[in-house]
Amino acid sequence: MAKEIPDLVVEARAGTGKGAARQARRDGMVPGVVYGGGADPLALQIPFNALIKHLKAGRFLATLFNLKMEGQEDVRVICRAVQRDVVKDLPTHIDLIRLRRTTKIALYIPVEVVGEEESPGLSRGGVLTLIRPEVELKVTAGDIPDHITIDVSEMEIGDNISISSVKLPSGAKPTIDRDFVIANITAPSALTAAEEAEDEDEVAADEVEAINVDQDGSDEAGEGEGERKTEE
Repeated sequence: MAKEIPDLVVEARAGTGKGAARQARRDGMVPGVVYGGGADPLALQIPFNALIKHLKAGRFLATLFNLKMEGQEDVRVICRAVQRDVVKDLPTHIDLIRLRRTTKIALYIPVEVVGEEESPGLSRGGVLTLIRPEVELKVTAGDIPDHITIDVSEMEIGDNISISSVKLPSGAKPTIDRDFVIANITAPSALTAAEEAEDEDEVAADEVEAINVDQDGSDEAGEGEGERKTEE
C-alpha cells in the first residue's frame, strides 16, 4: 500500500540573495532552498514549467518527493511553502525540507470508497456523502500510504463511517485526537419530503380525532339529559 515516491528534479543555484533569485527567474527557473535533515541549507532552482506541472497535479504540499540534484545524494523531501506573485499568482520561490525514512510527518491521505454497488442504502436511492475526501494522518516518511479505504457495502440510509472503524496502515494514526465521521448515507430529498408529508398527515388526523372526542364525557352526559327531557 506504500505509494511510489515521485522524483523532483532540481538544479544547484549559484549564489543566494535577491539578485541571484531574480536572475533565476529571468532564466525560466523558480529559486528555492532545501534545509533540515542535519545538513546545511542548499540553494536550488527548478524549471518553471516543471514546477507548474507538479502544482497542477495537486497535493504538492502533501507529497513526499525524491529530490534529485546533480552532484548530490538523493534525499526525500517535502515542500513546506510555495511563495507566489501577489498579482499574477505564479510561483516565485519554494521551500523544501529534508526527511529521513523514519521521520514522522503529517500528510493528507486520500479516501477510497468500495462496496457502493452492494450497499443496501444506496440501492434504495440513498446519497453517499464523503465528508472527508482526505484524512490527515501522521505517517512514517518511508512508508506513506497511497490511500485509506472505507467499505460501504453494508451501509443503510442513516449510517455513517467514522475514523475509528477504518483499518489504518501500520504505524499511521489520525492527527485529530477524537473520533470523527468520514462518510455517511442520507435519504434522497424526494424520500425525505414524502416522509415529512406523511408525518403532517398523521398529525392532521390526530388533531381531527382530538376535536371529536370530549375528554370529560360531557357528550354522553348531554345525550342522557336529552333523553330524560324527552321521557318527561
